[in-house]
Amino acid sequence: MKKLVNDPRNVVAEAVAGFGAAHADIVRVSTEPVYIVRSDAPVTGKVGLVSGGGSGHEPLHGGFVGFGMLDAAVPGAVFTSPTPDPILAATKAVDGGAGVLHIVKNYTGDVLNFETAADLAAADGIEVRSVLVNDDVAVKDSLYTAGRRGVAGTVLVEKIAGASAERGDALETVAAIAERVISGVRSMGVALTPCVVPHAGEGSFSLADDEIEIGIGIHGEPGRARIKLEPADAIVDRLLGPILEDIPFVAGDKVLLFVNGMGGTPQIELYIVFRRAAEVLAEQGIDVTRTLVGNFTTSLEMQGASITVLKLDDELTALWDAPVQTAALRWGR
Repeated sequence: MKKLVNDPRNVVAEAVAGFGAAHADIVRVSTEPVYIVRSDAPVTGKVGLVSGGGSGHEPLHGGFVGFGMLDAAVPGAVFTSPTPDPILAATKAVDGGAGVLHIVKNYTGDVLNFETAADLAAADGIEVRSVLVNDDVAVKDSLYTAGRRGVAGTVLVEKIAGASAERGDALETVAAIAERVISGVRSMGVALTPCVVPHAGEGSFSLADDEIEIGIGIHGEPGRARIKLEPADAIVDRLLGPILEDIPFVAGDKVLLFVNGMGGTPQIELYIVFRRAAEVLAEQGIDVTRTLVGNFTTSLEMQGASITVLKLDDELTALWDAPVQTAALRWGR
């Protein structure tokens, strides 16, 4: 497998350095330990938002650092949780005196390491709250989790909670809004191909040319079923059915529909997926009032996609629409 890398051991450090150089108007980069903060951090009197996890899912999380979203992101090695030390350093770097919210995807390493960092920050006098994102309806437990996995819905949590913090809400309010998003967002994905972790040099799993994995995790964890390749509309129906049944979503709901690429899927295919998903929602009387399409929570170069649906109300819609300026999302500013 060919990749544009130098030494596989330096992939994250070199990528973060490049990211910082490309977006110096938005972020600052710390190299020891490694983390990314918004260029004006800490913002006095504002709740700081910190997220992170294993690298390989870009633009998650570093691409969402900036005005209206995250104050810091902490990248671990590829598909490996960051240790508590850089999480603690990032937490301190964004503490503006109003407390810090940790947004944590539900993977065992992330949960444990963010929890340890929060305890250490509390010992230093920083008030920390944590929320756990677990939007994947595909499986209850997997190789890396107890309970459901946190996947593309994390982007929506970070955007809406970030807007809450940006407008000056207190820590308890920002955390409560994040929890509202988590309670109303569901996701499910499909893989057409595996991805290749740089230091491994081979696929993280194997699929025959005519096979796909329904309910894949963002690290290549097994999903619900391995089946023969089907037309796009049939695949969308397989993904969307469990999502809509889970809360459930019902006629009259207003929703944000998010079609996410896994890294190697061209936009033309993502819009085919979006078209069918929007069609199904319309047939069920569900009103798509906000949309997002693109590669936002990836799995290196995996070909595949995920569908995320978030139930909206007036406040969550306004927070989604609020200005944001990051490397990966930017509007209204």
